Parts: sequence; C-alpha cells; structure tokens
Amino acid sequence: MKKKKLKRFSKKFKHEDLNLFRDKLLKWSNKFTYSSFLNSNNYSSNIKQYECICAVELESEIPFTKNNSTQKLDNYLKKVDDWVFGYLNYDLKNEIENLKSNNPDNFNLPNLYFYQPKKIWIIKNDYVEALYLESNLIIEDWNTINSLNCKNENNPFNPPTLSQKLNKEQYLNKIDVLKNHINRGDVYEANFCFEWFSEHAKINPLYVYKNLNKISKSPMSVYFKNKKLHLICSSPERYLKRNNNKLISQPIKGTSRRDIDFVIDKKLKDNLSLDPKERSENIMIVDLVRNDMSRFSKPGSVKVKELCEVYPFKQVHQMISTIESKVDSSLKISKIIEGSFPMGSMTGAPKVKAMKIIDELEETKRGLYSGAIGFIDPYGNFDFNVVIRSLIYDSESKHLSFHVGSAITAKSKGVNEYDECLLKGKAMILSLT
Repeated sequence: MKKKKLKRFSKKFKHEDLNLFRDKLLKWSNKFTYSSFLNSNNYSSNIKQYECICAVELESEIPFTKNNSTQKLDNYLKKVDDWVFGYLNYDLKNEIENLKSNNPDNFNLPNLYFYQPKKIWIIKNDYVEALYLESNLIIEDWNTINSLNCKNENNPFNPPTLSQKLNKEQYLNKIDVLKNHINRGDVYEANFCFEWFSEHAKINPLYVYKNLNKISKSPMSVYFKNKKLHLICSSPERYLKRNNNKLISQPIKGTSRRDIDFVIDKKLKDNLSLDPKERSENIMIVDLVRNDMSRFSKPGSVKVKELCEVYPFKQVHQMISTIESKVDSSLKISKIIEGSFPMGSMTGAPKVKAMKIIDELEETKRGLYSGAIGFIDPYGNFDFNVVIRSLIYDSESKHLSFHVGSAITAKSKGVNEYDECLLKGKAMILSLT
C-alpha cells in the first residue's frame, strides 16, 4: 500500500497512567457535538490494534446519503486524504443487493456516515499521540484533558421503562415460521433479532456507556456522538480490519454465560467449545465469510486461521473464528464493503435470502444495529466492529433502542434461543440502572 504524506501535526506524550488518561479523554470527548471513542479495554489479542482512539470536532463530513453511498465514500476518502470515522448502517444492504425494508424506522439515519475530525488522540503501546489539524491547540488540550477529574458520573435520571417489540409467545411463533423456511430449504441459518425500546427515555449517555463498559468490557467498544445521535456499544465482534494488504474478519456464533465459580465457568466454556449445534452455526458463517472475502481477495489467499475458538469475556463466553486474506493495494473500500457487508453472523446463509426473510419477520428496521462502526486512516487501513450489544439513543426524540438476536438453525429450540437473547440483553438493561 502506497504511503501518503500525513497532513496532520503529530506530537507524542508519555503518561504514567494510560488507563487514567483514557478515562479523562472519554470525559473530555463528551463535550463535543461530534466524537468517536473507540476503546479496546486492554484486551489481549494477537491482532495488532490501537488501545484507544478518540476523534472529535467536525472538519468535514459526507452529506446524508441513501443512494450510491459506497461510491460517495470512495470519493470522500480521495478528497480528504485523511483519517475519517463513522458507520455503515444495516440498511446499506438495500443498496448492495436487490432488497428493500418496509419496517418502521425510529432514527432515520443515512445508509453510511463518515466525518473528518479536527482532533485525534491515540493510545498505543506506552505512549499517547495527538494528530491535529492545528498544531497550536495540542498542548492546550493535553493540559485540559489531564486536569479533568474522573470521579464517577452521576445519573440524574430514573431507569427508563423498556418494552419489547415481541413478547415470548410472539417470538416463539416467529421462530416457528423461520424454522419452516429452514425445513423447506429456503435457508439453513438465519439471525433473527427483536427490539427493546423506550419512547420517552431520559438518560445520561456517558454515564450509561461507562456503566455498560464496566459491566461488559469488550475489545470493540465504542462511544459515538453525532449531534443528537448516541451509540453506546460494547461489541466483542470484528467485522473487518485492513492492515496494509491483509484483511481480517472475526465472526462470532456461539454464546454461553459466565460463572463466578472457576470450575463451573470452565465447564461452561468447554461445553460451548464441544456443542455440535453451536459449532455448526459458527462453521456455516465461516463458510459464508470465506465466500464473501473471496469476491475481492487475491485467489487462494483466503485462510481460516482460527475455527470455533472460545474466548472469555466479562459477561459471556463467545465462539469466534478468524478468517484472513490478501487484497490488492489498489482495491477500493467500496468493493470490500459491497462484497462483504453486512457481516454474515448477523444475517444467515444463503445471505441474501436470509436477509429477505428476516426483514419480513422482524418488526422494526435494525438501523445501526448489525451495521459496523470504526475508522479509516489516510493509508486505507481500517478497523470496524459489528454493532451488537449496543444501545442507540436520540437525545432529541428521547427514543432509546437496543436489539438482541441469535442464529436459528434446524436444531434450534425457540425457548433456548429466547433465553440466549435475554442473556445478551442483560448488560444493556443493567447499564441503565
């Protein structure tokens, strides 16, 4: 990949307590109308990544788009030649494939959105780096950030009352319909989701994010603000990462609870690792992701580096596979997105048919949920999570939403799938208290 001359002013700092600085950086970022706080929570991984990236203040942005969005992204990246931060909405699928969604939409978001920030802070290894468009502001902001007091945020609001779009009986009926599709051979796996929501929620988004991050520390955590929109995300899943000519995808399929008793916890982990249903779900999605990546990768370069590995997180054990490939240095990001989005773990297989069926069965549009959020650097490298385990909040309309879901196969039992959804939703519900 051709190296570009960085247009930003750079300054590196040492800090005796990087965890404390990260907390102060989060608090500082919250005062801006546009901010992205990407946090890996000190998660140990073989995949090189930043510990934290914080990007604030608007220099430029892509206008609202629901047509030709990936082409507009290519054009925007060429124009700014800089770091950008933003998201891919799940409904971008309707541009990529011949699909449409008629379900209610409570957020009316563009199909993708990216902005160029004025100020970026990066924590990596043992140092902090500032990347600014105006060099004279770096020291002033460094001093301001370090002067902040990071005592616990107060929550001035009572927990909002949450409602489910589907009750248990309605959910089980939908699963029966979906399994009929599977038994007919229409699909062999589909990820079915439903929404929890509050229409008049008053929350402190920063408090909720800090609370969620304490409950459910995840390596792809995000706190994102765009005017009235807030994304509070504790995702453990990576959609795609590009590092020079290498692409990495890490789909998750297979979930088990944790236990405070070490012996019981290890048994839960081992049982998940050996569970034939969970393994079959994961392998189906691995095949789908391999197929997606082969559309734009160099022939013969798509490799499964890890298959059905179980990783412990604070709330749950997750079964994760890792797929890697090589791509040509001139490959545009639009081709990568069009060939692989949305993440197969959030759709099903065959992918297009699964998306069509779940759109018909689900009650609301997913919006940001099941999409991806992250960054693209000036060299074309990027890292995006899958937006799961996330709350989405509109501070103007007061609409609060989160989705939960699971993969349905021929062997799925509706009651067990419902319980898995409740397990996944537990951290979001607790974060609001």
